[in-house]
Amino acid sequence: MSTKITGIAASDGIGIAKAYTLVDPDLSFEKTTVTDPQAEIDRLAAARKVTVTELEEIKAKALENLGPKEAEVFDAHLAMVNDPDFIKQVEDEITQKSCNAETAQQDVADQFSAMLEAMTDNAYMQERAADVRDVTKRVLSHLLNRPLPNLALVDSPVVVVSHDLTPSDTAQLDRQFVKGILVDLGGRTSHSAIMSRTLEIPAVVGTENATTSIQDGQTVILDGLHGVALAAPDDTELADYQQQASDFAEQKALWEKLKDEPTVSKDGQSFMLAANIGTPADLPAVLKSGAEGIGLFRSEFLYMDSDQLPSEETQFAAYKAAVEQMDGKPVVIRTMDIGGDKDLPYMQLPKEMNPFLGYRAIRISLKRQDIFRTQLRALIRASAFGDLGIMFPMIATLEELRQAKTIFNEEKAKLVAAGVKVGETIKLGMMIEIPNAAIFADHFAKEVDFFSIGTNDLIQYTFAADRGNERVSYLYQPYHPSLLGLINHVIKAAHRHGTSVAMCGEMAGDQTAVPLLMGMGLDEFSMSATSVLKTRNLMKHLDASTLSDLAEAAINDCETSDQVKALVEKLKTSQG
Repeated sequence: MSTKITGIAASDGIGIAKAYTLVDPDLSFEKTTVTDPQAEIDRLAAARKVTVTELEEIKAKALENLGPKEAEVFDAHLAMVNDPDFIKQVEDEITQKSCNAETAQQDVADQFSAMLEAMTDNAYMQERAADVRDVTKRVLSHLLNRPLPNLALVDSPVVVVSHDLTPSDTAQLDRQFVKGILVDLGGRTSHSAIMSRTLEIPAVVGTENATTSIQDGQTVILDGLHGVALAAPDDTELADYQQQASDFAEQKALWEKLKDEPTVSKDGQSFMLAANIGTPADLPAVLKSGAEGIGLFRSEFLYMDSDQLPSEETQFAAYKAAVEQMDGKPVVIRTMDIGGDKDLPYMQLPKEMNPFLGYRAIRISLKRQDIFRTQLRALIRASAFGDLGIMFPMIATLEELRQAKTIFNEEKAKLVAAGVKVGETIKLGMMIEIPNAAIFADHFAKEVDFFSIGTNDLIQYTFAADRGNERVSYLYQPYHPSLLGLINHVIKAAHRHGTSVAMCGEMAGDQTAVPLLMGMGLDEFSMSATSVLKTRNLMKHLDASTLSDLAEAAINDCETSDQVKALVEKLKTSQG
């Protein structure tokens, strides 16, 4: 009998494959006294040899999938495994204390880590402490004969089952083999969910118990359309889902025909559909999707995928690649949104009780102007190669916005004075993701060229609910009348001042929210590339002239999200 796991549908599609449980094994051990130290030294040498082979394989895979920059970390790990000073200290500990290899390896690693972490004036050396721990974990896994899971070595179809997926985990996913993602934690706006949509891999998140309910190697059906998974399905269930997967593939093929079509409603009203990306590596999927621009380039991934602050030249190359490949279509790049759940070890950000409400995004940029000015220079230089907009995240007050604009203008003036070519029509915008900014939209609209509503955080802050916490996921309510009223206020306030409004949160591609947003007059919908054609198909079946009444009814006549959903479904059914 199959085991059913329920969660949150995070990325469309159906994946069927063996489970690959991304759960670290128990690497605990007891300290023992040995009578043959040389045998322990030999055991350790054998474990290091296997570790080296494994790291070389992982490095080759990372080089193939991610490129040389991301593969550099494994060079550092290989150097540590072969470090003669480290090896000698471990061997001396075995000989002098007659202890087992596991104890000696862990004790020396702890000493090295503590020494590196104490170098508070050298961020680079402090970062190496984590590398020492990672390498030691790998060596211990071979000493104990308890292999670590490793996504980079997956070479057959799998459904990845994990407690959670970090950005570095998702960076190693190979779409050729990973047929689905199933995690215990998160919601539709968690990073594992967002990245699964970017990678076009079906996903179900927030299951709470996937890792305890599914055994490694079991056949798993993952239904990213409805938020369920089946472990060890019977033949009937398998056949049923294989048919559903075939039907979904046919539906996608029909959507593909809309790739080069304009985005218009049934009655001929035009809208703009753009895509969200993390790095230039995501651009092929955007071009394939038929998106009409980039509504959100999350520049923080350039910082997260590096072990140090990216240089001006590194950033310039990435931004230039984006605007050039979009070939005249608009590209909006958000300045770094670090903080909250996006930490940078090398920046040593303070540990905070409420990081989502703390030192993050524009607050860091305005405090660390050296970092901010470097990024702005790279962006301004890239503007010479295409249609570029720059967007400031987490703006709460007019003072913050004006300070960011002043710094931008200073850096632009310096570049122009130096004879550097820059774009003539760089647009400046801001995210609307803090309720105060939404309420004060009339005043902000006078200061910027565009707004982009970041609903992932706006919903989180409006309902005081951590968007990554599955225990309060019921409060993630994009259709609640009060939230819809807030969004409607922002759009109307912006339009009064001739300011355009985009939305780059997950709500922009939500098939229930789209008719409501069309009715409110949202100018641009920016979403995961995988949602573009599906949304274009929906829009062409809707009569836009009726949608303003729908939005008004949802805001003024409904009291709950369920009532709004029922209202939208009734309209969609009536319009085909």
